[in-house]
Amino acid sequence: MERSLRAARVATYVYFVLCGTLMGAWVVHIPAAEERVGISHATLGGLLVLLGLGAFIGMRVAGPLADRFGARAVVPAGGVLCGAALILPGLARDPWSLAGALLVFGFCNGCLDVSMNAHAVHVEKAYGRPVMSGFHATFSVGGVVAALVAAGAASEGLDPVASMAVMGAVGIVIALASARALLPSAPAAGSPGSDSGSRSDSGSGADADSVKESKASPAVTPRGIRGRIRLLAVLALMVMLCEGAANDWSALHLKDVLGAPGSTAAFAYGTFAAAMTIGRLLADRLVARFGSMAILRHGASMAAVGITLVALGPWMWAAFVGWALFGLGLSGTVPQLFSAAGHADPAAAGANVSRVAGLGYVGMLAGPAVIGWLTHVVALNHAFVLLTLLCVTTAVAAGVLRTEPTRTPAPEPAPVGH
Repeated sequence: MERSLRAARVATYVYFVLCGTLMGAWVVHIPAAEERVGISHATLGGLLVLLGLGAFIGMRVAGPLADRFGARAVVPAGGVLCGAALILPGLARDPWSLAGALLVFGFCNGCLDVSMNAHAVHVEKAYGRPVMSGFHATFSVGGVVAALVAAGAASEGLDPVASMAVMGAVGIVIALASARALLPSAPAAGSPGSDSGSRSDSGSGADADSVKESKASPAVTPRGIRGRIRLLAVLALMVMLCEGAANDWSALHLKDVLGAPGSTAAFAYGTFAAAMTIGRLLADRLVARFGSMAILRHGASMAAVGITLVALGPWMWAAFVGWALFGLGLSGTVPQLFSAAGHADPAAAGANVSRVAGLGYVGMLAGPAVIGWLTHVVALNHAFVLLTLLCVTTAVAAGVLRTEPTRTPAPEPAPVGH
């Protein structure tokens, strides 16, 4: 059992890297696609909405399928479809064909994204300790892999279409090769790591009162679960809106508000992204010690402090510190929300994760647009105050994680590094 569980965890890492790599392979080739199709930045922005729409639909479809047929069937299928669809944007020669290609690629990516997150919940349940944030950290590694491969292909004079085709084909092989190591289904009730034990998910470092409250709380009704999932989805929308805003506006803030040169401004996003990755690598250990509720509450509070420093600080060094705190604070929030959604009802983990991830993805897409709209009313840095309010609201609502179902830790396998 220990060996198969360890293999399932490694396979989950592989699928997260694969998902990040395939999405990154499209992102790094966006300029080439825009030039080939002959469209403006504004038109491209509209077409990218279709990518998000396709991902949202894919998430809502794949979640219930993962619950019904098991991750071993749905995750590899999502990986194969995503790898095969990667070539489609490269083949597009006009706006209509690119629109269809992005819709299909987004759908396939959404299927892989939500099914691998649902499987990650099952792996975490079987381990009996937090491992979700480590999976999300490796998604960022996939983006780095895609950038390095694309740069190497360009230096060798390889056509972007051929580069995307090769990366998609390799992705299909990896998706199929890793399938056998996946868990066939959610851990059965009463098995190691199932919900029937006595350990509170609030973590080994949670205070005794919280543990007693978790043990003594009555069984959550289906109606209560639905309400909790809705709240988790709203929180995911808020924190992922913040993340999306940082992705698109961090560099522009340094350039347009603080007057930094373009080469320096680019480091604003780099600082945010690096802090996000580091935070996710550390978050699992912090959750195990202090509890998921503490990570959500204190992480959102730290993010609020960081983005307020960005919004009000007149100095460039303050902006870099602010973006670092913003990324570090947000880093552990989304994994805790996805994990809580999956553990709320093990029989519907995929469907619940799809609901939370789907609305969160809407926030990710809406973030840049919302900030852009606010800049018609106030200065860019003052528009970031909205992000402060969203982070504060998330911190206040973090108590939703206090009511997570209890779990019993499994015999701990030999640790696998993140």
